[in-house]
Order: sequence, then C-alpha cells, then structure tokens
Amino acid sequence: MTSHPSLIDTLPLPQRLALSYASRRAQPPVLALLALDARLAGIVRADGEPMIAQIKLAWWRDRLRQPPADWPQGEPLLALLATSGMATEPLAGLVDGWEVLLADTLDPAAFAEGRAQGWAALDPAAAQPAREWALVDLALNLGTADEAAAVRDLARAQPWDRARLPAAMRPLAVLHGLARRALHGDGAELLAGPAAMLLAMRLGIFGR
Repeated sequence: MTSHPSLIDTLPLPQRLALSYASRRAQPPVLALLALDARLAGIVRADGEPMIAQIKLAWWRDRLRQPPADWPQGEPLLALLATSGMATEPLAGLVDGWEVLLADTLDPAAFAEGRAQGWAALDPAAAQPAREWALVDLALNLGTADEAAAVRDLARAQPWDRARLPAAMRPLAVLHGLARRALHGDGAELLAGPAAMLLAMRLGIFGR
C-alpha cells in the first residue's frame, strides 16, 4: 500500500491497520473517507477558539457540497476525494457529526450518526456498524469518566448484529469487531494487545 502515503500517515493506528485490508479497488474511497474523518477530528481537537474550528469545518462542508470540478487545486485530500469514485455531497453529514463535539452539551447519537453517514456514502449497509464503532471510538477518547460511561451505555444499547459486510467494507468490519471487543472487554483502546491484532487479522481476511 504505497499510494497517498502522506494521507495514510494522518490516520490513527486502528484505521491504518483496517485500511491495509482494503482491496485495491476499495482502497481509494476508503482512504478518502478515513483521511477526511481524521482531518475533521484534528480540526475539532486542536487547541483554540471553537469559532475557528467551526470556520474550518464550514469550509469543508461547503467544498463537499460543491461539484468536485469546482474544488480548489493543491489539496491532496480533495484530489483523492475527487478521483475516488464516491459521491462526496453526502460526506457533509460527516462534517456535521464532528461539529457536534463543539457544542456545550455532548450529543453522542448525533456524532455517531454523522460518522455513519460518511460510511453510508460508500455502502448503505455500513451505516449501523459505523454508528456502533463511532460510539465506542468516542467513548475511548472522551476526557471525563461520566461522559465516557454514558456513551458506553448508548453503545451497548445498539444491536451489534454480526451480519457480514460486503468485501469492499472489510476495513469497517475490522474497526467494528475491534470496537465490539473493546466495549465488552477492558475498553482501554481498540488495539489492546496481541489478541486485538489477531482479531483484526481474522476480520481483515475473512470478514467475520
């Protein structure tokens, strides 16, 4: 996997590992989605005024709602999105999801829905598994124990069906399985120890 190394380097380790199981055909759109997700996460988590983050998020939302032919040149992520073959306008929902974290009150369901919309732009069947993964991922990254516990409760209330995702969604199958393990285990992180790596390998190869 050598294409777009600068974008791959921006991904958190679990996403980078999951991407390694994408087929050659699925890799460009999945990388585009994961890189956009990481870019938006970086905007929200950066120190500074929330208003600055909102301005940056609005820029991305406006670009995604434009035809790719109207996008500015020179931004590698936009270039990948434009050539990925995926519909980019639905990805505005991903921006909305990350913007939820700038509000005074946490709304984990709205956050997870936004990230689910991003995956649904690739395949509608990905929405619920993505929603479940997003909730666990949020819980693992929240700063307060009370908020994390509340998000975990919401995650546990999800159906967590074991239906096999399409082969093109193998990276999400990896993330979803790791999230399930973290939710029902010690929950410290998605890639906690050798057992998590073995699970990722199994899901990446077999999809379940």
